[in-house]
Amino acid sequence: MTMETSQVMPFEEIDRSAVAQVGGKNASLGEMVRHLGEQGVAIPPGFATTSDAYWQFVEHNDLRQPVIDALGSMKAGEATLPETGILLRRLFLQGDWPDETAQAIRDAYARLCKRIGRNDADVAVRSSATAEDLPDASFAGQQETFLNIRGDKALLDACRQCFASLFTDRAISYRETKNFDHLQVALSVGVQAMVRSDIGGSGVMFTIDPETGFDKVAVIDAAWGLGETVVQGTVEPDEYQVFKPLLAKDNLEPIIEKRRGGKELKMVYALDSVKSTRTVPTSRAEREAFVLTDAEILQLGRWACVIEKHYGCPMDIEWARDGETGELFIVQARPETVQSRKGAGEFLSYSLKNKGEKLVTGLSIGDAAVTGKVCILDSARDIGRFIDGAVLVTENTDPDWVPIMKRAAAIVTNHGGRTSHAAIISRELGLPAVVGTGNASAVLQEGQEVTVSCAEGDKGFVYDGFAEVVTDSIDPSALPQTRTKIMLNLANPAAALRWWRLPADGVGLARMEFVVGNHIKVHPMALVNYDRLEDTSAKREIDELTRGYEDKTDYFVDQLALGLARIAAALHPRPVIIRMSDFKTNEYANLIGGTQFEPHEENPMLGFRGASRYYSPRYREGFALECRAIKRLREKMGFTNVVVMIPFCRSTSEADKVLEVLADNGLRRGDNDLEVYVMCEVPSNVILAADFAERFDGFSIGSNDLTQLTLGVDRDSDELADLFNEQDKAVKWMISHVISAAHEAGTKVGLCGQGPSDHPEFAAFLVECGIDSISVTPDSFIRVKEKVFEAEKKHYRQSQ
Repeated sequence: MTMETSQVMPFEEIDRSAVAQVGGKNASLGEMVRHLGEQGVAIPPGFATTSDAYWQFVEHNDLRQPVIDALGSMKAGEATLPETGILLRRLFLQGDWPDETAQAIRDAYARLCKRIGRNDADVAVRSSATAEDLPDASFAGQQETFLNIRGDKALLDACRQCFASLFTDRAISYRETKNFDHLQVALSVGVQAMVRSDIGGSGVMFTIDPETGFDKVAVIDAAWGLGETVVQGTVEPDEYQVFKPLLAKDNLEPIIEKRRGGKELKMVYALDSVKSTRTVPTSRAEREAFVLTDAEILQLGRWACVIEKHYGCPMDIEWARDGETGELFIVQARPETVQSRKGAGEFLSYSLKNKGEKLVTGLSIGDAAVTGKVCILDSARDIGRFIDGAVLVTENTDPDWVPIMKRAAAIVTNHGGRTSHAAIISRELGLPAVVGTGNASAVLQEGQEVTVSCAEGDKGFVYDGFAEVVTDSIDPSALPQTRTKIMLNLANPAAALRWWRLPADGVGLARMEFVVGNHIKVHPMALVNYDRLEDTSAKREIDELTRGYEDKTDYFVDQLALGLARIAAALHPRPVIIRMSDFKTNEYANLIGGTQFEPHEENPMLGFRGASRYYSPRYREGFALECRAIKRLREKMGFTNVVVMIPFCRSTSEADKVLEVLADNGLRRGDNDLEVYVMCEVPSNVILAADFAERFDGFSIGSNDLTQLTLGVDRDSDELADLFNEQDKAVKWMISHVISAAHEAGTKVGLCGQGPSDHPEFAAFLVECGIDSISVTPDSFIRVKEKVFEAEKKHYRQSQ
């Protein structure tokens, strides 16, 4: 090996076995260039300096002993960490390049310029420590990166600064924590052709959900300009999620999340000679637009699958889009170091009691909830003010904050997304964090007692005061098998992916109206009739929510499909039963623009609800939007595990009308294996069970409404609470009868409700009746599973 090649290697000659020579980052780049280019993954060309080049620099400048002495003084308490870092960095920055090393770097740069056809080409100069990206250490942001570097002199200066960054305060502290020998770690520098993302976009992609560990999604963050703003957490990026199992089919578009971030800033090339980059505000058009098109999201998702398959483990990937050519590139990839180390065994479920006022909202990192006192810091230099176990509140974090973060109970930041520094380090430290709140440091007060909750889905909250934090230990692998299928009731798309490890048999009830009420917020008929809307304030709210949609109804369809897709993905390919909207008229009226389209009813519980709405001129066009969302979910996204369920269907003639309307909207029972279920919650459903079974593929017993209508008791009446009893003899007769009639007709039947969880004897009764499935809330899944197992064991033992 020549002196040049021993100190500089092109990416094409590197693979992942070269970590000792070029560090994890550069070894990974070489691995992808050598093996994944032929599979369509685009990686910008470049080269890496080797560990030999680093040690040559150290020996040429006689740095080894000064490093030993400085670190020894720090450990002996004779010098502080900041003093030690300043001294060591100065030694490296004052060092001279060995002639042969400098020439090897110049020659490699000249070849790169020739290859890409540009003199003094702009390059990215990235640090790659030879101990980084190991399974138990992410080294996230420990060393420096320099962008838009041009010319020999600037390149050599940037490489020297990378060497010096091996001894930043945060890097020294991190190696001390991880027990790495400082003089066993070398620094390789990766020099890579710049992607002109300064006039395009860039971001980070995980091949696993970094919050829940759900391994069937790729999560993509995106912002305008160079990617440092996303990594550093200085912007709230767009977030996209792609369902990986369906990406192999080119005709499908399984994007299950598209969330527009604030993206207030972007990093671009600097025009002066002093700095290579600068951060500037984005335009209003940029803030309101998505960075990526659907086609680009899908392409990145497919690359994520290729990269993950090649490495055989979940990956943390950086990508960039060239603003000149529109091309996408992968610029870094490393193993994901948090969720991938968690087993599928026992995990904790957190819930809150006695919550105080909700103070701030952001993105949740992790799934825990903690209490603590607020400590607001503007700078990592204020470490002396921090009290162990406090809730750290700040603008955003970078690697300098790690020594403080390790001592915190939770992290709350004004800025940043799921792939920001605060998010990555919080996960590694096992801390709950709420990032991108926008205003936490202004709203919260120093010393204030608060509860930080990441246990309520992908939104995190900070509540006033100390709530009661309840933890349940869950070990799914220890649960017994049951003949009766135990399914989940899910409504909140934000929380759906939390429960993927539960061995549930599917989703027995997904409430569409929750998605409409909490995520869409607008009455569908107000969108259909937007031009005739009389409420001007409602119009303004709709305009704000539907920005970017030329047709207002597309907003409803898109958002409903996306919300339901997350629920459909959570337990795919197991069945997910989605109940079409079942608001009462007073609830519909509370939606934005809703009062104009809803009649006033004295008893909405027994009024214009469920099936009767779907074929009515009052709502038929709104129901068509619901159908469009389901059709998109099944046919465009590919979630054919979705089952449609019709609520509150009073008669067989009404059933026929609803099935006809479904077919008119492209949802014909049996086509593309579509199943249509009906809720059994009206006595007529029981009395005419055989007739309903001819029209539907399954029944789901809604025990609350069935009890209400069987006993004539308003389920919401305080005065009659003692009379409302799901285990009343008459109600149990109804349930037993419909199960028997359904089975005689060859139709499946389940029950969705809390009864089996709260009352073991009710679970035993359902087992004795031979019910096919029971659907419960996730927090009661384990209790119900165990109760049903005991009931089955007893019942089948007695029947033998």
